Amino acid sequence: MLITRRLEFDAGHRISTHNSQCRHLHGHRYVVEITLSGNIISEEGVPEQGMVMDFSEIKRIAKDVLVDKWDHAFLVYAGDTIVLEFLQSLENHKTVILDTQPTAENLAIKAFHILDLAFQGIYGNRLRLEQVRLYETPNCWADAIRERINSTYNL
Repeated sequence: MLITRRLEFDAGHRISTHNSQCRHLHGHRYVVEITLSGNIISEEGVPEQGMVMDFSEIKRIAKDVLVDKWDHAFLVYAGDTIVLEFLQSLENHKTVILDTQPTAENLAIKAFHILDLAFQGIYGNRLRLEQVRLYETPNCWADAIRERINSTYNL
């Protein structure tokens, strides 16, 4: 069984090597969809009976390890030294430093890695992260799918 939880956050970024508008500092209303697979819990009397996982638990975990860290932050590539130095000069600025350009594709992969670790070993019903879909805009998104990134990114 597959289940999906959707969460939203706001963040700024820039693609320093981009030839168009994204080279400028700007922000997005990101949406992340987290798809998990697992067995439906059939144990009598437990609160999760009939579920793969409680959706509120998915939200709690995802907010703790990802969403609250990226929400209202500036996602900056470590190699973008001009912007990074500027952001570090701002007192108490919420900055997330990444080892890659903060494209939708790279953010989806990064989110997959973070969430995959967070959901491992939970519930004991073979729960497994299958996909992270990251919307940069309502019309543009990237999918990090376990089977497709497994060999490339050593999951």
